[in-house]
Amino acid sequence: MKDRIILHCDLNNFFASVSLLSNPTLYDMPVAVCGSVEARHGIVLAKNEIAKKFGVKTAEAIWEAKQKCPDLVTLPPDYKKYHEYSRAAQKIYARYTDLIEPFGIDECWLDVTGSTMLFGSGEQIADKIRRDIKHELGITISVGVSFNKVFAKLGSDMKKPDAITAISRENFKQKVWELPVSDLLFVGKSTASKLNESGIFTVGDITKCDDAMLTRLLGKAGAQLKCYALGEDNSPVTPPRDDDMPKSIGRTITPPKDITTRDAVWKIYISVAEEISQILHEKNLYAATIQVHTRDTNLKTKEYSHTLTNPLNTSILLAREAMKIFEKNYNWGLPLRSVGFRVTNLKGDNVAFQQDVFGEETDNEKQEIIENSILDLRKKFGNKSLKRGTNCDD
Repeated sequence: MKDRIILHCDLNNFFASVSLLSNPTLYDMPVAVCGSVEARHGIVLAKNEIAKKFGVKTAEAIWEAKQKCPDLVTLPPDYKKYHEYSRAAQKIYARYTDLIEPFGIDECWLDVTGSTMLFGSGEQIADKIRRDIKHELGITISVGVSFNKVFAKLGSDMKKPDAITAISRENFKQKVWELPVSDLLFVGKSTASKLNESGIFTVGDITKCDDAMLTRLLGKAGAQLKCYALGEDNSPVTPPRDDDMPKSIGRTITPPKDITTRDAVWKIYISVAEEISQILHEKNLYAATIQVHTRDTNLKTKEYSHTLTNPLNTSILLAREAMKIFEKNYNWGLPLRSVGFRVTNLKGDNVAFQQDVFGEETDNEKQEIIENSILDLRKKFGNKSLKRGTNCDD
């Protein structure tokens, strides 16, 4: 069977590159796009190549970045513009194939197997895209070319910026197996640490491991990583559909001041729950699992989850369940910098509900009737037409 030709397109330093288009006088300076210090989101979201050479890293605090690079220029994010450029890049990709799978705002996989008769080899198509992006959008891109998605992603990471890297069936052992295991797709810090502790340091090391050992270490993901390392990823490039359902919905909020009371947590949970509930109702979904997030003033992050007997989509009930999880697990050893929650394990509205002999189901039904009435009124008069007393300003 003929190999597929997969490209992974990664827009280089995307936020910083787009922001610099509006600030051309800063091109020769170290620049980072950062969250708002006033809103307590003071971290580096992206940086240009010059800042990267000083050791500035994504997700580090601005003060840490400026210790490494005192002349660092910080710019606020412009998400509207980033989405515009992301869509513009995807329109360029669409000239060469309709099989485009986004992987975040700045990355996409393309299957160009059926495009070679029109546009040349995979590397030639990658080079056309690279030149189109540079000429039309004024930013650069790195493209990996391979016979599967995992190796295409590895290729785009190997050379940056403005580069093309091909990984073929003939050369992947030489190009890929010497790489650190952390370079492999879906291997995060925790997984890499577990593998390193067992003497697995390179991608090639994974291929020598017994399947049972990897399963003991990582569960089902262990065997999957071995398939990836052996070049056996057969996952298709899957364009998104309008009717695709979310896998999770939620938000974390960092208020202007540290959170020190239960009431402050409850106020945030109600706000987040209303956003979640609105999306669940629009998609005709119910949430079966709630995952609570906390981040204390020492920046230690924890998550706690609970699976419900009866899935919910009503804001007040979702907030109550989140609060139960929070109060069971957080002991207020430190104030909190941020809290939030998300819902996962989403079910369609045809889900079967277990009857509750103690009568809570009746209360849930009443709350759902109230919620539907609130949503109907907001749909008619706007989202700000009705507010819960909890979320009204003092």
